[in-house]
Amino acid sequence: MKKRFMAALLTGAMAASLFAGCGDTSNNGSAAATGETAGGTETASASDKEDLSGTLTFAIWDNNLNEFIEQNDMVGKFQEQYPNVDIEVEKIKDDSEYWDAMKMRASANQLPDVMFNKTFTLSRFKDYLVDLSGTEACANNELAEGYAVDGKVLGIPMTSGYEYVYYWKDMFEEAGVTVPTTWTEFEETAKTLQDYYGKDNPDFMAIGCGLKDEWPDYPYMEFMPALESGNGQNWNDMAKTDAPFAEGTDIYKAYHKVYDLFTSGVLGKDPLGLGSDQVDSIFATKGAAMLASGDWGLQNIQNGTDDTSQLGTFYLPTRDSESDPYNVIVQGDSFMGVTTHSKNQEAAIAFVEWFYSDAWYPDYINYVSSASSMKNFPKEKDPILAEADELCPDKVMIMYDGGGDDFTAIQNATTFDYKKLGAEMLTEGFDLDATLNELNESWASARASLGIQ
Repeated sequence: MKKRFMAALLTGAMAASLFAGCGDTSNNGSAAATGETAGGTETASASDKEDLSGTLTFAIWDNNLNEFIEQNDMVGKFQEQYPNVDIEVEKIKDDSEYWDAMKMRASANQLPDVMFNKTFTLSRFKDYLVDLSGTEACANNELAEGYAVDGKVLGIPMTSGYEYVYYWKDMFEEAGVTVPTTWTEFEETAKTLQDYYGKDNPDFMAIGCGLKDEWPDYPYMEFMPALESGNGQNWNDMAKTDAPFAEGTDIYKAYHKVYDLFTSGVLGKDPLGLGSDQVDSIFATKGAAMLASGDWGLQNIQNGTDDTSQLGTFYLPTRDSESDPYNVIVQGDSFMGVTTHSKNQEAAIAFVEWFYSDAWYPDYINYVSSASSMKNFPKEKDPILAEADELCPDKVMIMYDGGGDDFTAIQNATTFDYKKLGAEMLTEGFDLDATLNELNESWASARASLGIQ
């Protein structure tokens, strides 16, 4: 039995080398290859499984998933059922390099057989993804159909993602602060923590945020406009107007809150000089008191410390007063999909079905800190994460959508990058109002040139 496992840490140059030539992109002509009733609701027989053969490439960026795959012999377990199908796992450094690599590979007709997407990339890769509507994995998933693109389920979300603020209870207690429930309280708590611990530690950060990598500001820059409005479709609604950044809009109010927070000193003396991994380590060793991250972030923190007895969570309180709704983001995350470039689409779809079956998924979802997305495999939250629910019994869940085709087209035309914008707020001479005015002008121009109504 042939078993191979490839963990390739790709740099931009290495990814580019893959495109020296374009291979045969023909499919196997099966119903699965055309995205019809792939897998359906019937279980394949042993002989059918043996009939499937070939090599599948499975590209990921998730460190926790990669670790679990290595520890639990995913390839070997899959081959117990599909002995003639081999899996090559490509581990790409992080999601930024992942999207760069996938963009290049899409244009070169060399996408992997199985890839992951985020809510905001499903529409970007929609022409390269097979419809998984007919799979058992789709039928059993709580969120998949809610993220359908043009009526097609292009990926099965691996987890239900919630966002938290992680904090050290003992540090809060020593500094004399409590868990905030409004944005003003959050700002005041951060400033008090910075003053209290910063006087003895010049490197202290009340809020850890590795802006050298830009993307760690996403809880603020990506999600706060939706939290401000209580509208998970905020990006799509922005595509319908010429001045979405104008004074009084939800994104205007959200970004002014973020700007005031980021420039108040609570991110420490050099947030632009620190990357995500560095900040995770600093927070785990209590060099920072708070860290905004997804439920997946718990595992990173646990890997950096032997004692989480004082670790707690609360939901980012973006509301202005306690009488306002306490909005909380929920979203599908890590959408596993099969690409049209796959030469073995039937086998690739069988792999997706297997991944979300009892042969693999329950052990994986219990290994990670994220919530289950599968109705047939529910999971209780980790007690550290469940604390946020206990503190916020009146929360209002906002199902987040990362933006569709119109938003993405305008975003590309205007080079509006919310994560980069958050990092730019810390640069000398940055003028938020001037930047938002410029974005309004380019937004209106892009809508007109693209013919988006």
